[in-house]
Amino acid sequence: MIVLRGLWSLFVATVTLVGVLLAHQLGRWLLSTSMEEIDPTSRDGMMFTMGINAVGGLLGFLIGLFAFRILVTYIQRLERVSLLDKLAAVLGVVLGLAVALLATAPLGNVGPGIPLRILASVIGVILGIGFTMSAKRQVVFIFPNLATGMPDEVQMVPSRAKMLDTNIIIDGRIADIVSTGFLEGPILIPQFILQELRHIADSSDELKRARGRRGLEVLNQLKGLKSTDVRVYEDYPAEEEHIEVDARLVKIAKLRNASIVTNDYSINEMAKLQAVPVLNVNELASALKPVYLPGEETTVTIVKEGKEPGQGVAYLDDGTMVVVEEAKNLIGQSVLIGVTSSLQTAAGKMIFANLVRDTGKREK
Repeated sequence: MIVLRGLWSLFVATVTLVGVLLAHQLGRWLLSTSMEEIDPTSRDGMMFTMGINAVGGLLGFLIGLFAFRILVTYIQRLERVSLLDKLAAVLGVVLGLAVALLATAPLGNVGPGIPLRILASVIGVILGIGFTMSAKRQVVFIFPNLATGMPDEVQMVPSRAKMLDTNIIIDGRIADIVSTGFLEGPILIPQFILQELRHIADSSDELKRARGRRGLEVLNQLKGLKSTDVRVYEDYPAEEEHIEVDARLVKIAKLRNASIVTNDYSINEMAKLQAVPVLNVNELASALKPVYLPGEETTVTIVKEGKEPGQGVAYLDDGTMVVVEEAKNLIGQSVLIGVTSSLQTAAGKMIFANLVRDTGKREK
């Protein structure tokens, strides 16, 4: 960061100085051609020169600020380019400039020779880069080590990596699932997900604050699991920080070939649309619910009345609702029931059952 600030200061100062010098030359040219009645050494001439210098410096400063951000963006993208491509591009620039300057040397540096040589240099650089980039495959056979550049972000993400979203962390069940060893590969917590948890934990709303702190506690539990590799993944392009958190998570998972672990419906659908592997904990919970076939018996506790006359409602340990016929007057009691049918709804599975009354006869 310190080096980047130093380069920023140097770059902006240099562009500002270039702006001042160009403006000064422009001012001298204007005074000598269009404004001959003004003496450059007079008060008006000096004020004009100072004013145009200030304008040039301001323009240079603004251009420097804008151009430096663009340069940093391109430098960050260059980090993902292999060493072979970088060498090929540099060699293409050198060869293209050398050939172009040598070929246009007879034109000289006066008159139309200068723009022609500049044009030839640009064309030579383009052709040179094109030539070296097309020849890089042949170079790989001679120097195979050049094909492997420095490790980039994609290589740093292990295979079978899982990325967690905010909701699944706050939910808390992920800690129990990970501790059982059902999830393979390292668990990655993107830095922007961690920041969102911190913001929620610092919220003025009491409920949000409790949810955020619960999420941080779950992360500490995950970090404490010795059998699981849990990491905070800090890489994300700075120019894309304005994107909404869920979209950022899906995008970075797709770029890094990672899977998303979530219990959020919108993230689940968004990931499927972009062909990103997604593991939905709610779907896992539904799949693990016990299956009761018609005729099977179990014991439940009636907790309230049903919608229809005479019905009582109970719940299994996994939250499945059981509607029991003729159990309205048995609220608070544990009864033996026999399953008659089941119904899958958008809210979950619902089981219908009857009371098993003649237990003594059934045991015989």
